[in-house]
Amino acid sequence: MKEIQPVAIWYNGNNVNATKLNAYLVNDNLETNATFSYSLNSNDNFMLSSGNLTMSGADYEVYNSNTDANTYAFEWIATQLNLILL
Repeated sequence: MKEIQPVAIWYNGNNVNATKLNAYLVNDNLETNATFSYSLNSNDNFMLSSGNLTMSGADYEVYNSNTDANTYAFEWIATQLNLILL
């Protein structure tokens, strides 16, 4: 889980700030793509939003050969969601 710059999310009729990005690997075919599940959570780890993202192409090649694949994956997910990691 990584801290993010707060982003307002509409949840049950209210704007609630998401301050954490949680992510984990759902599937990696070890050749061309990897699918990640993510959630945007509040300060108290309440899930406000969630989804899946699939990495492929040049992004997957960098991820697959990166010595710090976890950091690369979080940075890639944050970029896809227009989030800023803190």
